[in-house]
Amino acid sequence: MSFPPLCMILFFFAFGLVLNGQNENPNHGSWSGVIINSNCTPEEAFAETPKCTEKDAPGAKLALYDDTTRQIFILEPQDQAVGHLGDSMTLTGTLEGDTVRVASLKLHTSIGLGVGQKAPDFSARDQFGRQQTLETLKGPKGTVLLFFRSADW
Repeated sequence: MSFPPLCMILFFFAFGLVLNGQNENPNHGSWSGVIINSNCTPEEAFAETPKCTEKDAPGAKLALYDDTTRQIFILEPQDQAVGHLGDSMTLTGTLEGDTVRVASLKLHTSIGLGVGQKAPDFSARDQFGRQQTLETLKGPKGTVLLFFRSADW
């Protein structure tokens, strides 16, 4: 049985894609939040309870509280997060259960746009389900946008 050259090329291409997909880790990603100790519950972290940023809490590990999903992730290894209790950070790594194997950790040094910096184009639904863009919200004297994170109304 003889395969035409094009079929052989397609076979090896498809086989390569399958092998490549096996090496990718679907649990690899990035997360943003606040470094807390693991003795804190998501509810306490959301309320910014002082106990969440206590140093040397007995039995506690350093963790990241993701206020978007209200989840707490234990950080391993711990060394990159030492000295950052209460700091807003972004980390990359691999999620294994409730633990993130940290590849990198970056401190948020600023939030939002700088003075005079133009907002990027965007599209989002408002509280009434209508599609809004920077252009539809622009007023005669400019635009002020305010986003509430984790708002409970």
